[in-house]
Amino acid sequence: MARIIAIANQKGGVGKTTTAVNLAAALARAPKRVLLVDLDAQGNATMGSGVDKRDLPASTCDLLIGERDARGIRVTTAEGFDLLPGNIDLTAAEIQLMDSENREQRLKESLMPLAGDYDFILIDCPPALSLLTLNALTAADSLIVPMQCEYYALEGLSALLETVDALRAQLNPDLEIEGVLRTMFDVRNNLANAVSAELIQHFGERVFRTIVPRNVRLAEAPSHGQSIVGYDRTSRGGVAYMGLAGEILRRQMEREKQARHSYRETQA
Repeated sequence: MARIIAIANQKGGVGKTTTAVNLAAALARAPKRVLLVDLDAQGNATMGSGVDKRDLPASTCDLLIGERDARGIRVTTAEGFDLLPGNIDLTAAEIQLMDSENREQRLKESLMPLAGDYDFILIDCPPALSLLTLNALTAADSLIVPMQCEYYALEGLSALLETVDALRAQLNPDLEIEGVLRTMFDVRNNLANAVSAELIQHFGERVFRTIVPRNVRLAEAPSHGQSIVGYDRTSRGGVAYMGLAGEILRRQMEREKQARHSYRETQA
């Protein structure tokens, strides 16, 4: 059964799509069965995966409004993970969903038939706490929050966590914080180091050990329609995302170990 992880932060430009594409590619190298869902109307995760968002026979828009099922729109990328591609049509999907029943549940219902096909399903969310993001958080088992270590990012993180608490109460009581990921990090920046220390103080082990640095190769990769894993795995960015995948896998192994232990106790 797939673990569904949403990658979200209402602040733009913090590395959500970069994290979604590169984590998908890194997990696929593990090797794990991975599905990436592009839920952002900008379609950057689609383009970064080597798929042209301007030439899609169907997209996640068709999925959400019920015109196609997930198996009918998924494509396999050159880097070994599957993709449910997105484009500007998602803007129309969000408008159409406004008056629909169970509008926050559409993505969850659409992904259920695929849960047995994958080890991980990653969802790239738009940079807003919109209906599309609520769909992702309702469908997800956990949430990765990429953030730059700057002052305003802490305020944005607080707002996102308040939304998560409200969503747990109403739509998804099992939603966990998978972790906070420090991105675009510059060790020479005193403010970044101070914010990083504050994150660790408040969130402890929920802050990933992996830190994604500012890296030219990481910025270049999307223009080639590749992840950093495919473009330059040995770069600092490539090493960072392989390390993040390792952390995700270790946490998942620990969950499975605890689940087996709990099962044995109930059978004893």
